[in-house]
Amino acid sequence: MRVGYLGLGSNVGHRRAHLLGAVAALPGGVRVVACSSVYETEPVGLVTEQADFLNACVRVETALGPEELLDACKAVEREVGRAPAGVRHGPRVIDVDVLMLGSVEYRSARLTLPHPEVLSRRFVLVPLLELDPELRLPGGERAADALAALGPGQAVRRVGPALV
Repeated sequence: MRVGYLGLGSNVGHRRAHLLGAVAALPGGVRVVACSSVYETEPVGLVTEQADFLNACVRVETALGPEELLDACKAVEREVGRAPAGVRHGPRVIDVDVLMLGSVEYRSARLTLPHPEVLSRRFVLVPLLELDPELRLPGGERAADALAALGPGQAVRRVGPALV
């Protein structure tokens, strides 16, 4: 079994319900062992003119490999109601990203681990560090150092307790 981290986000409809639905829809081979608080965050990326997101991270244990875990996350997105096509970084019912999977460094056409944006996104770093204040990426970089190095912007506000 490996420890992994998933990032969850929603900015359409009943956002917290979508996050809860995503956690509940994870398959039996992906066991949630901890969940961060829920944070409200401003949009980041290509489309900034949209509603704020609710974000959280979950720590999981799984024997799945990178591609199989990605397939499980995509199945969760479909189950919770995400449309298969849409604007990149646009509004979405649910987003379930594989952020890290143990010490695995992996790259394919579909997936890069650790997630290429994990160290540049406050909405990922804040909940990740809540789960593990000493978190290091497979290359040894400390998540806390990356958060401290971020410039202004990317507002993150705790708005609710952990999902589980």
